[in-house]
Amino acid sequence: MNLQELNAYAIAGKVDELNLISMEGGIYLLEARMHGAAYPLSDKHGESFHLRSVEHAREVLRDFPTLQFNLVHTSVHDEMCGLGASSEESLKVPIAFRTGWQH
Repeated sequence: MNLQELNAYAIAGKVDELNLISMEGGIYLLEARMHGAAYPLSDKHGESFHLRSVEHAREVLRDFPTLQFNLVHTSVHDEMCGLGASSEESLKVPIAFRTGWQH
């Protein structure tokens, strides 16, 4: 799903939540959750859309309708041990979709 498709789904009220996933190396990935399924955001080349920070994500999403927004930290320990991350091991924290000074 690209940014324009995500915006269309958000306007239509079909996006349940957005998850900003914190990856090792200071990279963040964005996924939309709709009807229990995850849809990762892709760039114009079909590659994963990389974000630099929570604020960068907010800037990219500034013209979107307000959505439930979560920051997700995957379990680095499991990745290092080769066990694979599971959703139960991740830390998911709701965050503000907009900063206090934006309207």
